[in-house]
Amino acid sequence: MPSRTGSHSPTGTGKSLPERGLLLLMVLVLLEGSVLPLGAASSPDISHQKNVDNHKVEDEKNYTKKAFPVLDLDYHHIQTPFEISLWVLLASVMKLGFHMIPRLPGIVPESCLLITVGLLVGGLIKLAGEKVPPVLDSQLFFLCLLPPIILDAGYFLPIRPFMENLGTILMFAVVGTLWNAFFIGGLLYAVCQIQPANPSELHQLEILPCLLFGSIISAVDPVAVLAVFEEIHINELLHILVFGESLLNDAVTVVLYHLFEEYSAAGTVTVLDGFLGIISFLVVSLGGILVGAIYGILTAFTSRFTSHTRVIEPLFVFVYSYMAYLSAEMFHLSGIMALIACGAVMRPYVEANISHKSHTTIKYFLKMWSSVSETLIFIFLGVATVDGPHHWNWTFVTVTVILCLVSRIIGVVGLTCVINKFRIVKLTTKDQFIVAYGGMRGAIAFSLGFLLKKEQFPMREMFLTAIITVIFFTVFVQGMTIKPLVELLAVKKKQEAKRSINEEIHTQFLDHLLTGIEDICGHYGHHHWKDKLNRFNKKYVKKCLIAGERSKEPQLIAFYHKMEMKQAIDLVESGGGVNLPSAVPSTVSMQNIQPKKPPPAKPVEKALPKMTKGREEEIRQILRSNLQKTRQRLRSYNRHTLVADPYEDGFSELLIKKQKMIELEKKIQHMNNYLTVPAAPPDSPTMCRARLASDPQAYSSKPAAERVPTIQVDLASPQSPDSVNLMDEFRRADQQEEDQGLMMKPPSGQSGPNRPGEEDRGREQQKLTRCLSDPGPSADEEEDEPFLP
Repeated sequence: MPSRTGSHSPTGTGKSLPERGLLLLMVLVLLEGSVLPLGAASSPDISHQKNVDNHKVEDEKNYTKKAFPVLDLDYHHIQTPFEISLWVLLASVMKLGFHMIPRLPGIVPESCLLITVGLLVGGLIKLAGEKVPPVLDSQLFFLCLLPPIILDAGYFLPIRPFMENLGTILMFAVVGTLWNAFFIGGLLYAVCQIQPANPSELHQLEILPCLLFGSIISAVDPVAVLAVFEEIHINELLHILVFGESLLNDAVTVVLYHLFEEYSAAGTVTVLDGFLGIISFLVVSLGGILVGAIYGILTAFTSRFTSHTRVIEPLFVFVYSYMAYLSAEMFHLSGIMALIACGAVMRPYVEANISHKSHTTIKYFLKMWSSVSETLIFIFLGVATVDGPHHWNWTFVTVTVILCLVSRIIGVVGLTCVINKFRIVKLTTKDQFIVAYGGMRGAIAFSLGFLLKKEQFPMREMFLTAIITVIFFTVFVQGMTIKPLVELLAVKKKQEAKRSINEEIHTQFLDHLLTGIEDICGHYGHHHWKDKLNRFNKKYVKKCLIAGERSKEPQLIAFYHKMEMKQAIDLVESGGGVNLPSAVPSTVSMQNIQPKKPPPAKPVEKALPKMTKGREEEIRQILRSNLQKTRQRLRSYNRHTLVADPYEDGFSELLIKKQKMIELEKKIQHMNNYLTVPAAPPDSPTMCRARLASDPQAYSSKPAAERVPTIQVDLASPQSPDSVNLMDEFRRADQQEEDQGLMMKPPSGQSGPNRPGEEDRGREQQKLTRCLSDPGPSADEEEDEPFLP
């Protein structure tokens, strides 16, 4: 058999079975050497190996044959994935049941119901005598549950309203969070030091642990804000203000948390530590944005080469985004800001490169993933409330809830007074109330409190109890009452209006107009820098990150293609396009198409006759001469009475003077044919300057009008102001001037050849004509210099 196998193998490439077996044995030896520890590979324990062999021999002797098990149970083998699947299934069923009950979603927010379900599940586990699993572990929350929610928010973030309100969002996120942290922490420390004669456990709290607790409880939670604000359908301005604040205050929370945690053991914080904290805030925030932007650019650049493997396009989006979050967390940067920056940077370029099916996959997978994570967070929060060790202190918990409300209201009202001085669209009192009342706390605060060490913070259980109380108060009380308050105050809600191409055209037109106005005024506002960024993006970035001709496609055309695709999808989903054939059939369908009868030939359409160039130029001349007259119409008025003001010097008079000068120049050019000299009217600039130069004392600029003339216009009359033609008025004025002018007639003479004396006479006549037809001083002469000597 070996020789037979070797005879059939090709020469030079075939190997016999012993050679293959030897090669396989060498590979196994190498693998075994790499897997075994270094000590075991260098000096193997021979005695231990003999003992193992002896035990195997004894087991073989004592082994008795049993019946082959038909059915076996091994729960520990699949315990972890099975329990994870059960939790996800429970969350999905609860979410489905919540929306199936008719009136329940209008009364109770979804987050409240999910926390209640978590409380019931935790209570049932405890009643059964089992240990409640630590479901809301900090590692699980920050590494598995939070990233999908933030990525969904960052990828579909409305960039335009976010950038237009970025200053307001930063004020609320940075200054507002600092105010809340120090206000709550400072007053909590002051309350804990009341009644020193009666010492209690609260007197053991120092200022730094109180400030640490204030930094944990002061930040607005993005998960809770999304859960509540998406149900009440608040207007876009308020939604982006509160949600943007919840996203950007993560950097402040991270810096304050690490700063106070680091120096709580030391007990003192110096000025240098505060200065380093400010630098750390800049590094954490800007570093997170930089990491996210780098990964977003890498995602866009990778998607440029995926035209042949469309299946893995969504995978790059998810993997690069998660790596951006992990890279930021690895350096203790803001992972939330890294995900926001990554999603916002990659989206316009990725959507231009990937297929529509991949775009749909990314959209629905992110929505599904974030929805499941949000549901699990609230259920786990209820379970952890039942399981966690609690230490209830009425004074500490009550003061914490009150201070959270008071600090939020004072911070929003005070910052709004400053912000409204710089905003065009002011924040009203209703808007301030919604922003202050919508400051929800959630699982981020609970997870940060859960990370505290018992040895360093003896009051850890009391902190966790107060944090859970504040979360329940904001989610249940504020979350359940904000919707009736929005309806009671008649706050403007979100209008579900589809963007049209007309709106996009006007938006881009206004952007270009405002940019031009800023350039003319010399004021470099955000429109100027936005235009610079768009030009740089179009000239350099798009060419590198977008493949094919899509990189040169204008923004308006790209928006039109997107609208067309969306309209086609809506038509198909609504059932209107069931009978429509597919625009681009697949390769398989093209191979299975049966030959059909050719369609009947369409009647040949008559082509338009070709037009000669002369005729085309004649039509253009007619259109050009007629279309230019539309700009020469007088402005129309909607009043019945027009009052003529003789002292008004408006724009219309400048147009009339300019037109008269043009007509006068035309007359001078044709003066040799008609030999007419128009007489200057008494109110002309030439006569006025002549009178002023001759007798300045007796000259009055304009006679005082005793009575202002009034023009009555009948609306039914065809001679309305809209029908007045400027050219007709000029012709009438010219006729009147010609009637009053002086007619110069050449002397009658013989029609024969001119004589030498007559040539000199003709030259003098031409000089006289030029002198009399002088239009007056030119525009180059000074205004104060008299025309006549």
